[in-house]
Amino acid sequence: TNGRSPRNSVAVATVELLTTGQFYLICGKCSNQPEVRFRSVEMFNPVQTLQEMVRNKSVRTKFTPCLVLLILEVLCDVADSVSQAEINNHLELGRQFLAKGQLADALSHYHSAVEGDPSNYLTYFKRGTVYLALGKAKNALSDLDKVLELKPDFTAARISRGNVHLKLANYDLSQLDFYNVLSSEPYNEEANEFLQKITPTNEKKRLADYYYGNDDYPSAIQLLSEVIEVSPWAPELYELRSEIHMENNDVLSAVSDIKAATKLQSDSVAGYYKLSTLLYQLGQATDALKYIRECLKLDPEHKDCFPFYKKIKKVEKFLTDAETAIEEKNFADCIDFGNKVLKQEHDVQMIIYYAKTVLCTCYSKDEQTSEAVRICSDALDINHDPGVYCDRADAYIQSELYDDAIRDFKAALEIDSNFERAKEGQQRAQKLQQQAERRDYYKILEVKRTASKKDIIKAYRKQAQKWHPDNYQNDEKMKKIAEKKFIDIAAAKEVLTDEEKRRQFDNGEDPLDPESGRSGMPNFHNFHNFQSFQGSPFQFRFHFN
Repeated sequence: TNGRSPRNSVAVATVELLTTGQFYLICGKCSNQPEVRFRSVEMFNPVQTLQEMVRNKSVRTKFTPCLVLLILEVLCDVADSVSQAEINNHLELGRQFLAKGQLADALSHYHSAVEGDPSNYLTYFKRGTVYLALGKAKNALSDLDKVLELKPDFTAARISRGNVHLKLANYDLSQLDFYNVLSSEPYNEEANEFLQKITPTNEKKRLADYYYGNDDYPSAIQLLSEVIEVSPWAPELYELRSEIHMENNDVLSAVSDIKAATKLQSDSVAGYYKLSTLLYQLGQATDALKYIRECLKLDPEHKDCFPFYKKIKKVEKFLTDAETAIEEKNFADCIDFGNKVLKQEHDVQMIIYYAKTVLCTCYSKDEQTSEAVRICSDALDINHDPGVYCDRADAYIQSELYDDAIRDFKAALEIDSNFERAKEGQQRAQKLQQQAERRDYYKILEVKRTASKKDIIKAYRKQAQKWHPDNYQNDEKMKKIAEKKFIDIAAAKEVLTDEEKRRQFDNGEDPLDPESGRSGMPNFHNFHNFQSFQGSPFQFRFHFN
């Protein structure tokens, strides 16, 4: 103890270190005749001492209270020294994690260091630095307040706190911190630099409020953006700019600002509700549901969030199920889910729009052409989308209204000149328009364009039996018609049951058209002349498996 009393002693016991390396325990008042002597500091053993006290009645009587207190004091000192080692270890690990950019781990160790020694201002300062790196301004501000409470002349902490206040748009508090720094260090460059930003930024904020009040939204937005560059941690600035964006009919920018504000305020129920309602108005039901759930995490029975959650949960599920049905090509279910959305939502235009775009796609894919044209037209009345134009064009193609289809594909390209679907669709519609003057193999077999290979073979058999020339041997006129139709039926079967030929035909090319460099006849063997059916190529039987 270097001649001093143990730390935190209450003058009950004094340890006197002698030049001989021996020390005495003196209780009550000073005594020249120590009652208990130990050979050296290293020999002092609390357990042995207690055992000796128990054996020595006189010592037990006179010195028990004093010696117990001294032993407890020594044990406390040992415990304190271990704790300090742990604190140093936490500080070192915190420094290492901070250097690696592992901020969460660094923060955890600084928490432990602060708990171990709450009187060390440097530890608070280090933790505050990590908070700043994590963007947790309020936590950082609390630590910096504690630093300056413990050490008011710590200039670096005061400058940091002033900068945090500046970023939070607390301009008066920021100015006060920088003035305090300059009072002791007039030429501090950092403090002077920050101080020079305060007055111009404050003035811009005042002018932004003025322009907003006078409906000059672009000017207000410009000035607020400049203020936010200096004070990016102030949620109220983002909220104000979002309001101005809404007045300026820029909902997407308003949503972006509200997202920034809610990120800065993790407990903003009103912010989450507002963000959810705006996203829903934009037709983004899934994102709206995400943020309304954040609102309910903070307040499960919120009077606005809870009923809104119940509504959009249904709408979002119907829209998601409809999209899944499209992926699975289950167009009947898709139509059902889309109509359920329209029954649920009557007011929000973009939700209605997205429901109608889903229905437009599904009616078109399901070849319900009249419904497809109607619902696609309704969707286009709300928003001119190139994808919807293409869906309606596909429905026009199904109805053989090629001019209308070409017009819609052109409209899509006017919106997006690089839209490949519209480019390909326009070329296909033009080829189909030319092809319409020639044979339509789907019409010949009386099947839909979406018919499966199995359906095509079944239709072919039916038509071949119906139009076989042998059925019209007593009617020369009908026999010639049947011969022509039978050729077309065979050609249709050849094209539509061959995957590559069918693809070519669907793209507006006839693979059997001589103008395309291919044979214009189906693959009959020696099918050149129609004589009597005794020797004609039609003299065969059908074997239907």
